[in-house]
Formats: sequence, structure tokens, C-alpha cells
Amino acid sequence: MSIFVDRDTRVLVQGMGRTGQLHTDLSIEFGTNVVGGVTPGRGGTEACGVRVFESAREAVRETGANASVVFVPPPGAADAILEAVAAGIGLIVAITEHVPVRDMVRVRHAMRGTASRLVGPNCPGVLDPGLKVRIGIAPYPIFKAGTVGVVSRSGTLTYEAVGQLSAIGIGQSTCVGIGGDPVNGTNFIDCLELFEKDPDTSSVIMIGEIGGTAEEEAAEFVSSNMSKPVAAFIAGATAPPGKRMGHAGAIISGGKGTAAEKRAALEKAGIPVAESPAMMAETLKQACPGAK
Repeated sequence: MSIFVDRDTRVLVQGMGRTGQLHTDLSIEFGTNVVGGVTPGRGGTEACGVRVFESAREAVRETGANASVVFVPPPGAADAILEAVAAGIGLIVAITEHVPVRDMVRVRHAMRGTASRLVGPNCPGVLDPGLKVRIGIAPYPIFKAGTVGVVSRSGTLTYEAVGQLSAIGIGQSTCVGIGGDPVNGTNFIDCLELFEKDPDTSSVIMIGEIGGTAEEEAAEFVSSNMSKPVAAFIAGATAPPGKRMGHAGAIISGGKGTAAEKRAALEKAGIPVAESPAMMAETLKQACPGAK
């Protein structure tokens, strides 16, 4: 079982350029059911062995796609997300970096009350190693089917945590990169709530970073609502004071959002925090000795 996908997940690729085609090929190679692509002006052609459509609405009508992955460049990414929402797609994963914050505010407002869920933007996407569903850019060979849920603001640290877990024989249920932008579609609490309800997830690794208050809010949620063990890591502890970091969400304001504050909130909630990124899997193993 997965928190976002199932055996009937049919993926549509929005933006069949070079990057979109590269990851379409990799997802198909992994075993994902990619049913089509969308690139305006190229409707009726074929790429990666699937048909390319003019619009998401046409693609959904012809293929029954119920999930999409967005590789559209930043100026058009928000419109691509909203096109997928209008087409009735349930899960939309936006990989695109540098989507303007104003555009994402518009997307968030437009998605209120719809049945669609957005993961991202600026994220590695969703991967379920048991179901062989890859919606995004995660390097699938490092994944192993198992029972640990992974949710992260950082793409690179998602892969690091997964690689460490797999190396010590611990598999993953669902891995979700939520992205590091200040305005995104799915947050830590959304994922933690679903992991808590998922019978196939035994424990969770949560990877945060400096900026914002998402980790502090997640700590409160875990303390009040979760029975499953959660381990964490916070990136950015050595960030120089007053420096703007790479992620748009990594902005410390009014003394809030520092690594020390986040760590303190997590530990207060009973969540063990890894001392370094190299200790993420070991910290999870100590928190949940039965993880497999």
C-alpha cells in the first residue's frame, strides 16, 4: 500500500522535452505505468513509446490518466498544474524549480476545494518501491521495498536517507519529496497523517531544513497524533547567520526557522534527531528497532 499511489496509477507526463523524456524512459524502465505525454504543438506524435497529446484534458479522456508529473519550464509550470487540475487528475507532482512564488499562491488558491493533490514544486517527487511507481526524478536503483516512510524538503537528502536505509537492509514504503519552496502543495503534516494511517508503514524519517516553521508544526503534530516512531534530520545547522541559502524556503526571519530551534522542537516532541546526515538511517533504526 502507498499513501499516494496504487496498482492502478496511470501517469501522464506534462512537458515531453529532453528532461521529460529522460525521466519517462527511466520510470517506464522501473515499471511505472506511463500512459502518455502532453506537449502543445506535438499532439499526435509519439515519444518514449507513448502518445503525446495537445492537452491534459484530451490525454485523460483517451488514457484514463489519474496522476501527472510536470516538467514544464517555470513560466508555464503553474498553468500546467492548473490544466491537470481542470482535467480531473488526482495526483500532480511538479518537479520544476524556480516557479515564481506569486504563481504558486495563485495555484494554491485555485486548488482549494478540488479533489487534486499537488506535490512540489521544486521536488524529486513520489516513489513507491513496492508498487514500482516512480513519479518524478528519484534514482530508483537505490530504493528497496519495505516499511519506512520517508518525507523530505531536500531531494538530495531524500536519496541519502534511502541509500543508507537500503544499505543496512531496511526498505521503504513510500518516499515523498515535498520540495523546499515557501509555497507548495503538500507539507510534512499531510504526509505524516497519511503515514500514521498506512498499515504498511512502521516508522518515518522526516528530513527538514532551515527556514520557515514547517518542522516545528510537524513536531507538534507528531507529539499529539502519531503512534509510530519518527526520526529526523535538520539540514543547515552550519549555515552562516544572515546568509540566504539555496532553497527559496530556507529563509530565517525574526529569529525563527533556525536549525537549533527546529531541533529543539523535534526533541521536545520525543523525536530523535540525527547528529549528521550520515546518521539518518542509524537514528531511525534506534527509534524503530523492528524496521525492515
